[in-house]
Amino acid sequence: LIMSPAMWKWTCLVSHLLLSTTVSPLGRQQPLHPKRPFITFTGDQAEGNFNHLVVDERTGHIYLGAVNRIYKLSGDLKVLVTHQTGPDEDNPKCYPPRIVQTCNEPLTPTNNINKMLLIDYKENRLIACGSLYQGICKLLRLDDLFKLGEPFHKKEHYLSGVNESGSVFGVIVSYSNMDDKLFIATAVDGKPEYFPTISSRKLTKNSEADGMFAYVFHDEFVASMIKIPSDTFTIIPDFDIYYIYGFSSGNFVYFLTLQPEMISPPGSTTKEQVYTSKLVRLCKEDTAFNSYVEVPIGCEKNGVEYRLLQAAYLSKAGAILARSLGVGPEDDILFTVFSKGQKRKMKSLDESALCIFVLKKINDRIKDRLQSCYRGEGTLDLAWLKVKDIPCSSALLTIDDNFCGLDMNAPLGVSSMVRGLPIFTEDGDRMTSVIAYVYKNHSLAFVGTKSGKLKK
Repeated sequence: LIMSPAMWKWTCLVSHLLLSTTVSPLGRQQPLHPKRPFITFTGDQAEGNFNHLVVDERTGHIYLGAVNRIYKLSGDLKVLVTHQTGPDEDNPKCYPPRIVQTCNEPLTPTNNINKMLLIDYKENRLIACGSLYQGICKLLRLDDLFKLGEPFHKKEHYLSGVNESGSVFGVIVSYSNMDDKLFIATAVDGKPEYFPTISSRKLTKNSEADGMFAYVFHDEFVASMIKIPSDTFTIIPDFDIYYIYGFSSGNFVYFLTLQPEMISPPGSTTKEQVYTSKLVRLCKEDTAFNSYVEVPIGCEKNGVEYRLLQAAYLSKAGAILARSLGVGPEDDILFTVFSKGQKRKMKSLDESALCIFVLKKINDRIKDRLQSCYRGEGTLDLAWLKVKDIPCSSALLTIDDNFCGLDMNAPLGVSSMVRGLPIFTEDGDRMTSVIAYVYKNHSLAFVGTKSGKLKK
């Protein structure tokens, strides 16, 4: 399902998708069969936008996170159940939220913007996190959206103070013999003292348990989190990390991000702010976050740099694409959309590129960087987190594909960019979303655009 923000406004298009063009392997556009009707669902226009959508892969039921509403729809977009999440009296300056203690700020009726929607298959529940009360979450039963729990009395229950729907991304790591984990990443909107930018949390079986959303590990010195240091804001006052996509693969959890940094242009003595797209990797079992590594990613075609990440999706290579890339058909492939340049995060240029990355090649680059750092070469090269350069320390140990770090040489940055393979560019109608899958050994990608077009 591919939607641009404009298409999300009131109508959700789910099946019998109208494809304006198809793209051949050489990038030529070819007309398709005549138009087919859309199946549509229109929400309550008085409430506002749709924010997130997830599909139950077992039943085909659709869960739609909107402003002040969660909808459960059938596969043909009939409303089965709705759950109201707002509005309510609130003020974004209240910390802790006024539901925990009295707040001196003026309270006003405030909409609840859905910021994260995840299906917890193991416990048959929906995790729906909103913008009210510094980002608390409801746990709803999948069958009827009955509220199973809504933890709000501890600071760990406030996941994000940002009031934008694209500000939080979560990845569930599931286990057969223990409670699952939720890796959660969020923009912090200048409040690093309140919210970690990335953390791992407990998903308890009991939705009302005291430990729900508690950090997987937390003591006086170490916790399962990364916080943005206050010193970073003295260098880049509006610094934040924007999380575009997240997934798990093998022993790792990954997030794809967009973040500002200061660079010195060639021939200039002054620095300017640009945005860099980076992949962040963590080990699933790393409770101290010693495995945190980030690597710049981007794309280039005909001398044009595409560096502002817009969207991403993880798929398999498939037999035909795998042969051309020199990988196996079951290898993980990242389909990514970048817009041109790296200066305009909020007003991206319309020129954009669809690029693919082989995940194994990114992991190989990370392994090379880990090996060189543990030989004592270079610095940790993670300016926003360490502020100053810290030399790598030498240690005699074997670093294999699944190395998860020590309490030295961490967190770590990779300086050289991993470049994706550009497979399609669009100059006039910026690509904003992507999804992909394998069909009869072919890799198919669906791309949504700024104007609401869908390309196959």
